[in-house]
Amino acid sequence: MALIETPYLLFLGDAPDQLAAKVAQGIKDWRPEFAVGQYRMEGCKADMGLADMNLATAKAAGCKTLVIGVANRGGIISPAWKKILVQALEEGFDLASGLHNLLRDEPDLVAVAAACGRQLHDVRVPSVDYPIANGIKRTGKRMLAVGTDCSVGKMYTALCMEREMRARGMKASFRATGQTGILITGDGVPLDAVVADFMAGSIEWLTPDNDADHWDLIEGQGSLFHVSYSGVTLALVHGGQPDALVLCHEPTRPHMRGLPGYTAPSLEALRDVALTLARVGNPACQVVGISVNTQHMPEAEALEYLAGLEGQMGLPATDPFRFGAAKLVDALAAI
Repeated sequence: MALIETPYLLFLGDAPDQLAAKVAQGIKDWRPEFAVGQYRMEGCKADMGLADMNLATAKAAGCKTLVIGVANRGGIISPAWKKILVQALEEGFDLASGLHNLLRDEPDLVAVAAACGRQLHDVRVPSVDYPIANGIKRTGKRMLAVGTDCSVGKMYTALCMEREMRARGMKASFRATGQTGILITGDGVPLDAVVADFMAGSIEWLTPDNDADHWDLIEGQGSLFHVSYSGVTLALVHGGQPDALVLCHEPTRPHMRGLPGYTAPSLEALRDVALTLARVGNPACQVVGISVNTQHMPEAEALEYLAGLEGQMGLPATDPFRFGAAKLVDALAAI
């Protein structure tokens, strides 16, 4: 993948809610030095708390690349965005996207980019011929974040744990498996764009043999209980052969993301199903903790909820972004 020039103007488009702009949110939270401003269309209901900029203002502020910060259902480039994307190319911006609908497959964007000498960066394109998984045990240790639903904080959990582990002098590497993680770290596997037979093998490739005391912290995707995206989750479970699972949950949702007819499973159900499947590839796998996204809960309510979970599940529970990942790292260190 060609180097994506920084800093970025984060394009929020007409995102219907904050969660729909999770790509922009991840970049803003984990690479704030790259996030100079945001571009919001009329009706946009997401806000990163950055300066609202038009293209001219962003160019004057030094932005090099307009990053599509929206992750919509199906990963499509909305026709409503096209005029702005074309203008951005004409005004000297490169474009970067992690959508399934590739920039390079849009003839008008390709033509304008070529005429203006600009680059189109599609990060959701596999760049390696991945092998089929073989299930052979690898040296080193691996943690996988698994969720009751999509977009509950699996990436944030792994990144928070990596930060805490490195602060302690432990050997740890965040392993990105989705577009936001790749845009944050510059490397990884765009797992849901890999041909199905090779998905588990791509995770074996991503997490190779390592030092005995080194932890790969694997970014989770989807949910084993989400009828739209469970396949990608199972590929992570089997390809990752995790030694440890961290359960991830967002307790305030009325239904699963994009599925009004489905409620999220209990944490007990997630524990039992994920552990059963993980032990197919690694019989020694353990569930070590719970990560809860409490952003929509007042602090006192969040702390009370976490304490209740610890009593209910017999596992350490925290919001690692809000309260720190120490409990989860302690649990890994005890393995």
